[in-house]
Amino acid sequence: MKLFKIYILLFFYTSLSLAQDQASYAGSFLRMGSSARSMAMGSAFTAEIDEGFAAYNNPASMIFLEKRQVGFNHHFLPLDRRFTATNFSMPLPPTASLGDVYKRQAWVSAGVDKIDGRNSAGEHTQYLSTSEDALMISFAQQILPWISAGLNVKVLKHQLPMNTMDVAGKGVGMDFGVFIRTKAGSNLAFMVQDLNSRYHWKTNKIFEKGKEYIEQFPTLYRVGTTFNYNQFYVTADGGMMMNGNERIGYTLRIGAEYPYLDNYYFRAGLGNRRMSVGVGIDWSFLKENDARLDYAFVFENPAGLAHVFTYAFSF
Repeated sequence: MKLFKIYILLFFYTSLSLAQDQASYAGSFLRMGSSARSMAMGSAFTAEIDEGFAAYNNPASMIFLEKRQVGFNHHFLPLDRRFTATNFSMPLPPTASLGDVYKRQAWVSAGVDKIDGRNSAGEHTQYLSTSEDALMISFAQQILPWISAGLNVKVLKHQLPMNTMDVAGKGVGMDFGVFIRTKAGSNLAFMVQDLNSRYHWKTNKIFEKGKEYIEQFPTLYRVGTTFNYNQFYVTADGGMMMNGNERIGYTLRIGAEYPYLDNYYFRAGLGNRRMSVGVGIDWSFLKENDARLDYAFVFENPAGLAHVFTYAFSF
C-alpha cells in the first residue's frame, strides 16, 4: 500500500509537469471531458466503457455495451461558460462476417455567454454569445470476441458573435479507436482523436477584403488501460498532442473508483490540469438498476470550480 501511495504521488507531480495549455488550440471543447463519472476519474477513460457516453472517449468501446443507452450531461462552469451533451447508443443487426455492430448519435455544445459587446466608440451595444457544436455519428465493429474498432464522424460548427452579424466556421472531423478486453478482466485501448478535424472560415461578409481560412484541430494519440487494485477500480491513460508535424504536449491521467453496497460509488482523479472527486448511484427507473446518476466536483487552475451532472439509463 505504501508503494502504491508513492506511485500516486509520482504520477501527480509528473502529470502537472506534462500538462499543457490545450485550450488555445481549435476544438478545445471536445477535449474538456464528457460525463461526470469520467471527469471525476481524471477523464482517463480511453480504455473504459462509460455508460451513456462510451463513444466520446473511444468509439470502439460501444461494442461491449449490453443495451441501448441514453445519456444527458451538463457542466456548470465558471466564467459564464457552458457545456452540454446528449447521447443515444443502440446495437445494429449483426453482420455475417464480423459480428456485432453498434451505432451512436450525440450532440455536444459549449460556449460563453454575457460577452460585453461595444462599438468603435467604446459604448455598450449588447451582450453576445459564442458557441461551438459537434454532431457526432459513431460506429463500432466487433472484429473478434475480445477486440473491436470504432469510428466517430463529427460535423462541426463554431459561431463567433459580432455586433451586426455572426460569422461561423464549419467543418468535419473523425476519431478512431481500438478496444481490447483481456481474459484477466482489464481493458487495453488506443485512440486517435480529431483526425483531420478542422474549421473552414469565410470572412468576406464582415471584412471588405475577406478570405477563406482553415483552422486545423490538433490530433491526440492516446493509449489507456483499466485494472482492479484491491477494492479499487483504476483507469489510466497517456497520450501525445500533435499540431501537424509539431509535438505540442503530452497528457497523463489517472482515476479510481470505490464501490459501496453495490449501488454507490466514490471517485477521484487527476488529469488535464484538473483535480476532481465525485459520487455516483445506480438506481431503478423502469427496471432494476437501469439508470445511473453521477456528480463530479472539478478544480481547474486557473478557471476555478466546476460541477458536472450526468444522468444515463439503459433499456
